Parts: sequence; structure tokens; C-alpha cells
Amino acid sequence: MDLLQKAIEFEGRKWSGITTSDRIQASRDLKKLILDINEVYKKSRDQHLMDVMKRLTAIKRKVEKRLIKGTVDV
Repeated sequence: MDLLQKAIEFEGRKWSGITTSDRIQASRDLKKLILDINEVYKKSRDQHLMDVMKRLTAIKRKVEKRLIKGTVDV
């Protein structure tokens, strides 16, 4: 499944030292990936997919938290 390969790639990424525009793009990509996995989850109800979505959501929150913190400091 291509979606799970993308999810594994996002989980393995290093998130330190990337630019703000890279963080914005990563946040958008993560959102799309989570929504795509959710569509598959709705049909299959596979618990593994739910676990993947939870992990990706946690990464997305960290990325967005850093974006918000960066804008406040400026």
C-alpha cells in the first residue's frame, strides 16, 4: 500500500533544521496523507491504520506547534 510507505517515510524524517516553508509543506502533506488513510480506514476498520493516523497526527501537531512558535518569536 503506497499510503503506508509514505507514512513510514514521514515517521522516519528528521524534523530539526528544516526551513519554515518546508514545515508548511510537510504539514500540508501530512494532512493530506492522514485524510487519505482515513478514507481507507472508513472502509476496512483496520486498527493498524488508526494507529498510523494517530502517530502522523502527533507529528503534524509538533510541526505546527513549531510553526506557531516561530511566528510569535518574530
